[in-house]
Amino acid sequence: MQSLEAQFPQFVGTEAEPPRVARYAVNEAMIRNWVEAHEDNNPVYVDADAARATGRRDVVCPPAMISTWVMSGYRRYREVQQLRADGVTEDFSYSRLLALLDEAGYTSVVATNVEQEYFAELNPGDHVTAHFTIESISPFKQTGLGHGCFITLFKNYVDGNGKTLVEERFRILRFNPDTQEVPA
Repeated sequence: MQSLEAQFPQFVGTEAEPPRVARYAVNEAMIRNWVEAHEDNNPVYVDADAARATGRRDVVCPPAMISTWVMSGYRRYREVQQLRADGVTEDFSYSRLLALLDEAGYTSVVATNVEQEYFAELNPGDHVTAHFTIESISPFKQTGLGHGCFITLFKNYVDGNGKTLVEERFRILRFNPDTQEVPA
């Protein structure tokens, strides 16, 4: 484990992957689907008159919805899973880090927490891009799920003009499922 951990510093502070550019502009239909799914009845998300009554120019996107705009979709997910199954590593830091962990048996992942700080609201028609950096990688430790390390990705979401909308820290546990301690 020490030799594996010794490689972690080369990843910290690097661009995790190329910027993710939203496939679609922020739009009212997706906002409506989100608020209905979450039973969020804030009228500024779906009623332009209600939004304007608060001084806004139009409906606004729920802030917690930010990551949905840059999700790459199921086709990309399947492609990544196939590349992993084939042992192919893409040419960016996060892919190289995950391949290194995969090779050592750390093949499972669980999201542990997310922290977001909001700077600006999104309106229909806005375009989002996310820039990902590997912020930190913890030393290995034993957890209830198994032996693993915590990886924190720093995500900077910007609008079409490069203005920061949201800063996010997304933390995952990458672990070896065969090392889970079973209670006696």
